[in-house]
Amino acid sequence: MAQNKTNASAWLAGAQLPPSFQPGNSKTAWEKQRISIRRDLWTLLGKLPPRPASPTVETLFKFGDVTYDQLTTTTAALSREDKGDYVVEKFQFNNGAGSIVPGYLLLPKTASRNSKAPAILYCHWHGGEYDIGKEELFQSKHPPEPPGPTLAKLGYVVIGVDAYCFGERNGQGPGADKGSAGEMTASKFNLWVGRTLWGMILRDDLMALDYLVSRKEVDRNRIGVMGMSMGATRAWWLMALDERLKTGVPICCLTRYQNLIENDLLKAHGIYYFVPNMLNHFDTEAVVSLIAPRPVLFLDGDKDGTSPVDGIHAIEAAVRPVYRLYKKEAAFQSIVYENQGHVYTPEMWQRTLQWMEENLKGK
Repeated sequence: MAQNKTNASAWLAGAQLPPSFQPGNSKTAWEKQRISIRRDLWTLLGKLPPRPASPTVETLFKFGDVTYDQLTTTTAALSREDKGDYVVEKFQFNNGAGSIVPGYLLLPKTASRNSKAPAILYCHWHGGEYDIGKEELFQSKHPPEPPGPTLAKLGYVVIGVDAYCFGERNGQGPGADKGSAGEMTASKFNLWVGRTLWGMILRDDLMALDYLVSRKEVDRNRIGVMGMSMGATRAWWLMALDERLKTGVPICCLTRYQNLIENDLLKAHGIYYFVPNMLNHFDTEAVVSLIAPRPVLFLDGDKDGTSPVDGIHAIEAAVRPVYRLYKKEAAFQSIVYENQGHVYTPEMWQRTLQWMEENLKGK
């Protein structure tokens, strides 16, 4: 490890990276800088195809044991599968880039056109579990209880989609490869056409958000985002890119890229995670700062091999002054649990629920 750290430091020094991130010393100065950072962020993600203004969604619904397909626009009335306290719609949309994106929408019985509900965009994790994807919504494998039904029963509309190479999209890339091989194939293809797989993953999430805000049952001013691991990174990048997300809880993945290199942990993340040329502009703290002044809660362990703790603290130190410019210091929360690894504990889950309750329901 010591030799690797020495090599990594030498490589970083040789890369001649720009000075560390420094936000403007006034809110006006920061707001100008903020526009520039967000513009650079979109550029770094590559030449992403424009999102359609109103995506056409195909909803899969059941009557008894028979499944029907129906093409709908985002404003059409949709058939539903009743689950008791909530209903589930299974949908899919063509992302306009050669891929079909399947997803679930969970609607609490309390949501209606006349009584709009808060909503949560749920981003599934990676963990090499390419067959799971959006099905994580209904599992207690990572959160201590199934997040989709739990959140729906608490009154949230919940949406989640399969990211590229996951769930129903495993093996649906430009080649027939599945799993990590499929992820590599998708990354290579996107690099050749001038964009990143990471950018395309985020684009699909934003299309899901576009669909979510179009629903009459949803209060578009009360939408949050959450996820663990890769889902956490999707969550904070999405908040940085899109102001419609009013709050978020990223769990177990707050990674400062230079610290990842210094700690010999480049191997801790798949190829999907890497955005070419990024460190010639800024590191993670600049991205997270774009979330300000909206409330966000980061939950991490100090033994998490995906997110070196020295990097977490560096991000905290850089982002807090930005929130201070807005006099919103309490809106940025980062909790690092001692002697904890890459796990979503019951305490973290309860903090997540409480945070969403306070910031999306005002309780």
